[in-house]
Amino acid sequence: MSLNVFWFLPTHGDGRYLGSTEQARAVDQTYLQQVAQAAERLGYGGVLVPTGRSCEDSWVIASNLAAVTRTLKFLVALRPTTFSVTANARMAATLDRLSGGRLLVNVVAGGDAGDLEADGTFLSHDERYDHAREFLTVWKALLAGETVDFEGEHVRVKGAHQQFLPLQQPHPPLYFGGSSPAAHGLAAEHVELYISWGERPQDVAAKFADIRARAAALGRTVRFGVRLHVVVRETEQEAWAAANRLIDKLDDATVARAQTALARMDSEGQQRMSALHGGRRDQLEISPNLWAGVGLVRGGAGTALVGSPQQVADRLQEYAALGTDTFVLSGYPHLEEAYRFAELVFPLLPVAVQEKVGATLLSPFGESIAHDAVPRLRAQS
Repeated sequence: MSLNVFWFLPTHGDGRYLGSTEQARAVDQTYLQQVAQAAERLGYGGVLVPTGRSCEDSWVIASNLAAVTRTLKFLVALRPTTFSVTANARMAATLDRLSGGRLLVNVVAGGDAGDLEADGTFLSHDERYDHAREFLTVWKALLAGETVDFEGEHVRVKGAHQQFLPLQQPHPPLYFGGSSPAAHGLAAEHVELYISWGERPQDVAAKFADIRARAAALGRTVRFGVRLHVVVRETEQEAWAAANRLIDKLDDATVARAQTALARMDSEGQQRMSALHGGRRDQLEISPNLWAGVGLVRGGAGTALVGSPQQVADRLQEYAALGTDTFVLSGYPHLEEAYRFAELVFPLLPVAVQEKVGATLLSPFGESIAHDAVPRLRAQS
C-alpha cells in the first residue's frame, strides 16, 4: 500500500527549541513559502494548515501559498462554529477551483473551550459535534450543487445554493480528528479520513476499530491517518540527543504553566495526550521510539517518533499495518526537518511521492566531485 505523507505549516511560529525564544523564527510570507515549496519539491503530498487564536488564518494562508505552488495539496483547518456554512462553502469552492483541485478540509469541531469562547462559541463539548454534524450536512449538499432548506438546532438556511461548484466532486475530501464518542460518531457519518494523534499503536488500533465499526453500520468506509512529529537522524543516538535538545531550554515552571492551561481543555484527545507523560520528563518514551516530550508544552499533537531512519520507518509501518494510509508529520525547525525526513526516510517507505517540481534527470545527485564527476547514485532498498 502506498503511503501519503504530508508535512506541516508552522503558522504559530517555529524554532529549534520548544518553549523558548532562543533561535526562534517569526512566521512571515517568505518563510511559509519556503516550507511549502520545499515540501512540494521534496515530494510530500500536501501540508496541514492549522487553526486557532495562536495561528495565522488557515484559509488566507492556503490561498496565498496555492498561488506559489503547483502540485502541493492544502489540508486546511475548518472550525464550523466560526463560519457561516454558506460563506465557507463559497470559500471552499473558490479555493478548490483556483488551486486546481488541491483543497482538503480538516474539520476541527472540538479543541480548547476557552479558544472557542474567545471566538464567540459557547457550546458544550457534545453540542459542538452536533453543530458540526448539521454544518457538514448543509456544506456537503451545497458543494454537490443542491438547493438546501435546512432547519436544525444550530444551523438554519433557506433556499441556499452554491453558484460555483468545486473542482473536486461531490466536495473536497473531509479529514477529521477526535477521541470522544461524539467525535467518533461524527467521523463515521461524515468524513473521508479520520486522523489520530500519535498514541501507542494498540490505542490507535482501538480507535480505528471503533470508527470502522460505526461507519460500517451506516454503510460507509473511512480511511485513516496519524499525526506525528518526527526526530530522525542517521543514528539512534543522534536522534535521542536531538530530541533532548528540543526541550533543553524548558524549565519546570514553563512546563507546569503549560500543563495547567492544557488541563482546562475539555478535549478528550488533549487529555489523552497529557496523560501519556503526566508533565514528567522521566517517562517520555511511552512506546518504542514514541516520545511524548513535545506535549510538555505543545497543545494538540504531542508525540514524536525518534530514531534512526530504519527505526522511524519501521514504526510508521506498524501504524500502516493498522490501516493508516496517510501520515501528517512535522519537525523543528520545519524547513530543515522537511528535508531531513524526506532524504532519510522516504527511500525506506512505499511513499506516494508527488511530482518533484523542478527536478530533472540531468541534475547531479549531490555536489560534483572536484568539479569533475557526479557522485554515484546509492541504491535504495
